[in-house]
Amino acid sequence: MSLLPKALTVPITSALSRWFASRAPKSDRATLNLRNVYIFFSREGLLFAVLLIITFIAGINYGNNLVLGLCFYLISIWLISFHVTFAHISGLKVRLLEVSMTEAGAPVWVTLQLNSDSRQPRRQLLFEFEPLATQNKKHGTNAPHSVLITRLQGEQVIRLPIQTNIRGELELPRLKIKTVYPLGIMRAWSYIYFTRTAWVYPKPEAFDWQAQYAIASLEDLPTGGQHRQGQDDFERLDNYIEGESLARVSWGHVARGQGMLTKHFADPVGHEQTLDYADMPAAHHEQKLAQLAYGALTLGQLSVPFQMRLPNDTPATAVMGDGETFAQACLLRLAKAP
Repeated sequence: MSLLPKALTVPITSALSRWFASRAPKSDRATLNLRNVYIFFSREGLLFAVLLIITFIAGINYGNNLVLGLCFYLISIWLISFHVTFAHISGLKVRLLEVSMTEAGAPVWVTLQLNSDSRQPRRQLLFEFEPLATQNKKHGTNAPHSVLITRLQGEQVIRLPIQTNIRGELELPRLKIKTVYPLGIMRAWSYIYFTRTAWVYPKPEAFDWQAQYAIASLEDLPTGGQHRQGQDDFERLDNYIEGESLARVSWGHVARGQGMLTKHFADPVGHEQTLDYADMPAAHHEQKLAQLAYGALTLGQLSVPFQMRLPNDTPATAVMGDGETFAQACLLRLAKAP
């Protein structure tokens, strides 16, 4: 194909891609069978085919039975290799388990579960996602990453990366599974098209925190948060001071001969923050989203309660939360933002 002009290869490649897709409907589960497994000579196998043609012509031309016998012997090897290579990949079951969310420029990790019911182990199976440029022109691509399974028997879980470049929804490219086992003469392969998509949030962009975002580091955040005197949560024990209420005395310590200690209680005071799209110092939309991502990740790591407001949000609809789980939910909102 690469030796042909681009004007000829592009329509042929597009037509083949549509034909492959029509034979393998989108699904997060797939079983390789006669309908979606293809087999042809490998690059080395083409040389083997040329050898078959040469020996056959030479045997016929010179009437040499030994050369013809060698030709038929090589043909029998080819036929056995054809059958074994196809049977080696047919019947394999693939299930999509998880698709991670990531920032723009980092890889999305796809977790797959492989299942082989064959009593004989499957060997030399290569798994790779095709470049994104052939599937989604919005996203850039690097060279595809592949995983080679040298021996598969029973169940196995693998992870494959897909490189990303920009924010938004990412349609997973088709997964290619191929093998040339056992002799390398024939190449069997199959394509799987997944229905699930991945979400890519903006690459966090640091910015100078304004007054309402002053808590930007662990050093700025008081350890354990701030507290005020109250009745809810036990805070500490102090030596008894004359005049304090006897109801606060820890009589258990007195009974053990450890002296009179006073129990102090405190109510936690939160550091609620509001990440507002309108407050971001950037001028461009994508930069504002990137700064919101930075704020959400920072506050999530510090376990500071916060809420995030996007352009279409109202104060009544903004949800308050804290922790990394809430931060991930905010990042998903940023990935889906128009």
